[in-house]
Formats: sequence, structure tokens, C-alpha cells
Amino acid sequence: MKQYNITVNGKTYEVAVEEIGGVPSAPVFSTPAAPRAAAPVVPKAAPAPVAAPAGGEEMVSAPMPGTILDIKVTEGQAVKAGDILLILEAMKMENEIVSPKDGTVKGIHTSKGTSVSSGDALITLG
Repeated sequence: MKQYNITVNGKTYEVAVEEIGGVPSAPVFSTPAAPRAAAPVVPKAAPAPVAAPAGGEEMVSAPMPGTILDIKVTEGQAVKAGDILLILEAMKMENEIVSPKDGTVKGIHTSKGTSVSSGDALITLG
């Protein structure tokens, strides 16, 4: 296994790559190495709140580029943490964007069929 640091969109990830078809470069031990504190985890397709607007509101933004297939909430609707807010299609996969907290939908900043980029504002929760 060889260790590499890879930077994607400004975030650095530590990865281990196994060499195939050759002699292993180092012996493999059964005891796991101590985890490194600075090694970030590769993010999943999940909601990524970007900023907290004034008044305790929270912005839910697009975690990846894609197309809005469906909006499951309306302005003024109460939501709980984990409730589906909208469906984002990215790379032929439908991704459920869920509420990161309990609250009320204060604003919807996108519409069905709209193409969004990573980080675009989708919904404001209050």
C-alpha cells in the first residue's frame, strides 16, 4: 500500500493505493495503524449547510452539481432533521437532500428542472 494526499475542490484527502501485480512494497500487519487526526473523510452525497444567515437561519446548499428533479417542501412548512427537502439528480443518480435540523422552510431558492452547481443555495431553514 502506498499513501498519497489528493486535493479535490480545495479539500485534501489521504488515500491508500494497493499495488497490483507486483511484490508488496511493505509488509502487511494485522494491527491497524493509529488514525491520523488530520485525515478528512471523503464526503457522501448528503446535505451540506454552507452558512448560517442572520437570525439563526441555516442555508442548505447543493453538495454537488446536478439537476433539481423534485421539491418536496413549501415555504412556511415545518420540517424535522432528516426530512427530505428535495431530490437532486447527479450522474444519473437521484440524491435526497435532507434537512440538517428541525425548523421551518423560510425560502426556496431553486425550482424543478434547474441545473445547480456545487455550493448553490437551495433552501433556507429557520
